[in-house]
Amino acid sequence: MSRRTRRTVLVLHIVSSGAWVGIDVLLGTLALTAWFTSSDQVAALAYQALGLFVWWPMAVSALVCLLSGLLLGLGTKYGLLRYWWVAVKLAMNLVLLTLVVFLLRPGLDDVEEYGRQLVEGNDAGLDVSFLFFPPLVSLTALTIAMGLSVFKPWGRTRGSRR
Repeated sequence: MSRRTRRTVLVLHIVSSGAWVGIDVLLGTLALTAWFTSSDQVAALAYQALGLFVWWPMAVSALVCLLSGLLLGLGTKYGLLRYWWVAVKLAMNLVLLTLVVFLLRPGLDDVEEYGRQLVEGNDAGLDVSFLFFPPLVSLTALTIAMGLSVFKPWGRTRGSRR
């Protein structure tokens, strides 16, 4: 990979991971706003925004982060499984993306519908407590991943030492 291409992919990787963090902050902010407001209208708006606007940006940023990370791993000296910190970041990205697709996404339709019902004055009593775990888990994992990128701990994997 040429120096210019590597730098371009690295910038894309950093921007996509930063976007992912921002979307997680937004998810957490909307969930907290909906939970702690005394206004049904504000809660309804927050729930609708969660249902409408969180999924696609999060999925796209996660995929771009994964693909750019794969390109960096394949095109640089770090490899995909040559260093522990890279392998851990790859595993974390795959786990987080899987959680977004299979756990977060299905519940967002119900959250959006709950927001619509609140606007109409119908409180269906949907349990939305699950909305606090995705940003908490994801922000923690993404912060760890960023730290791994900076400190590059643990050295090479066993198979790459030969």
